[in-house]
Parts: sequence; C-alpha cells; structure tokens
Amino acid sequence: MNFNKINFDTWKRKEYFEHYFTNVPCTYSMTVNIEISNLLSTIKTKNIKLYPVMIYCISKVINNHIEFKMNLDKNKDVGYYDKVNPSYTIFNKDTETFSSIWTNYSDDFDEFYDECLSDINKYKTSNNFCPKENIENVFNISCIPWASFTSFNLNLQKGYDYLPPIITIGRYFSDNMSNKVFLPVNIQVHHAVCDGYHTSRFFNELQDLINNIVV
Repeated sequence: MNFNKINFDTWKRKEYFEHYFTNVPCTYSMTVNIEISNLLSTIKTKNIKLYPVMIYCISKVINNHIEFKMNLDKNKDVGYYDKVNPSYTIFNKDTETFSSIWTNYSDDFDEFYDECLSDINKYKTSNNFCPKENIENVFNISCIPWASFTSFNLNLQKGYDYLPPIITIGRYFSDNMSNKVFLPVNIQVHHAVCDGYHTSRFFNELQDLINNIVV
C-alpha cells in the first residue's frame, strides 16, 4: 500500500477541491441501470456467482482512475493510493444483519474471484460488523438484492470529510420492452475530487467491461 501525497499548490483540482471541500462542502450520488443480459447468461452457464463478478468489475474500473482512489492521510493531507481494495457487505440470513469485509484486489479475474468467494464463504455466518482486520486503502460496495431502485443516497454525518466512493447495487430486473436485464448501480462521491464527467466515465467503462469481460 503506497499513499501518494498530492502537491496541493500545483494540483489542477486545487481550486475545485477548496470550493467543494471547504467553501461549499458537497457530495452527490448518481444511479444508472447497467445492462447485464449477456453477463447473466454467461455466469449461469459457468455456474459462478454474480456478486463477486460485479465486485471485480467495479474494482477494476475504480482502480483505473486516481479520482476514485483519493483519500486523506492521518495528517489530513490529500493524496491517492496506488491500489484500493473493495470493502463490501455480506448478509447473514439467520440474524438478518450484515458484515463488512474486504478482498485484496487483483487485476486477474480468476485470482480475485476465488479469493473473494473464499472470503464470502468464510465470513458469511459472522455476527461481527467487521470480522476482518481493518485496512486503509479501501472503497465501499454494498448490495441490496431485495429491491430495485432508481436512486439511492447515503446521509453521512462526517461525509464531507470522506473522499472514497461508495457504490450500492440493487436487485436486477427485466425490461419487457427490450427483453434485456438491468442492474441498478449507484455511486456516491465527494465533489471535491470527482465531477459528473468522472462518474459518467465510471458507468460507461463499467458497462463496456461487463459487455466484454471473459469469465
């Protein structure tokens, strides 16, 4: 894990960061329906699970761009990690509670999928909120597979100091008009480090990856 401190004086986002972090603190969220028709067919044929595949796809796009790897260090200096790992939720059906765990991100799909599935199986019956030791270089994914949604928003008391993105996945649904299957995906970001251009690029690249991924 390497944290790269930004030279604030020469940073191209200095003015934007000061505005949206200090003058007018601002976070925002965006929800897009991602088409997963072919992906669903593929994972059913290969008998693999959708959630780890989506965690991989999201993680790959997130790690391609510095704005999604931004954070503050212990001295409140702005910077970014070389790599961020997905911290994601898993549901305990018996207690109807969830745990938040993380898996080390690897660009290799098979390697990541196997480790992610191993982590899920290991901790799926945990009664702890965070059963794994904490690490700093993470971003967040949660899944609400019981409902589809058109928007989603988190209200964080200290959200104006929180730079990593938060992604929430809903229940996929079929569109009878197009005969396609869509998955609602929401991303919540801090405007100090991420503009509408960056969130739009996230969704476009995620859709492209899902359309072309070989699993």
